[in-house]
Amino acid sequence: MRRLKLAREAVGPDIAIAVDANQVWDVPQAIEWIGKFKDYDLAWVEEPTCPDDVLGHAAIQKAIDPIPVATGEQMQNRVMYKQYLQAGSFKVMQIDATRVAGPQEIVLEYLLAKKFGVKVCPHAGGVGLCEAISQLAMFDYVSVSGEMEDRVVEYVDNQHEYFVHPTVIKNGRYVAPLAPGNGTEMKLDECMKYLHKD
Repeated sequence: MRRLKLAREAVGPDIAIAVDANQVWDVPQAIEWIGKFKDYDLAWVEEPTCPDDVLGHAAIQKAIDPIPVATGEQMQNRVMYKQYLQAGSFKVMQIDATRVAGPQEIVLEYLLAKKFGVKVCPHAGGVGLCEAISQLAMFDYVSVSGEMEDRVVEYVDNQHEYFVHPTVIKNGRYVAPLAPGNGTEMKLDECMKYLHKD
C-alpha cells in the first residue's frame, strides 16, 4: 500500500498504474486486498489468483469492479479464454505468443476478445516476447480493433540485442516490423555463446 501510494504521488493522476499480484492470493484475499486499492485509480490488477481458476477470477472481477482484472499470460488455448470471457472473469486479456498454438490461435483469441468487448494487452516481458507480439499487436490494429486508443502492449527494454530484427519503440508505441517472419529470429553468434558443450 505504501509503494502504491508513493507511485501514484510520483506520477500524478494522469498516468495509468497497473499492479501484478503474480497469483499470490486466494479469492477472498484478492477481493480484500484489491478493495484497498480503489483510491489509486488502477489500470488493472494482473493475475490476482491461480490462472486456472475461471470462476475465482469471475468472483474477483465482480467484487472489485470497476477495477479491471487482467490475466491470460498462463493460458494455453482458446477454450480457456472462451470460458474466462463467458464467465466475465476479466476485463483485460493478456495473450502470450509463446504459450498458445501459434499465430492462428492468437488470431482467434483476438476475435473472441472483440466479440466479448474485452481489451487485449499482450504479455511481452522477457527474451523475445516483445519481438513475438509486435506483428500480432499490429494485426489487432489493422484487422480487429482499428484503433490505438485504449490499446496497450507490455514492453520490457532488455535482451533485444540477441535478435536479428529487435523491437523498435517510437513515441511510446511499437513500430510495425518490416521484416518477414515472426520477429523472433536470434543472432546465431549470440546463441553460440550460451551453447552447452561437453
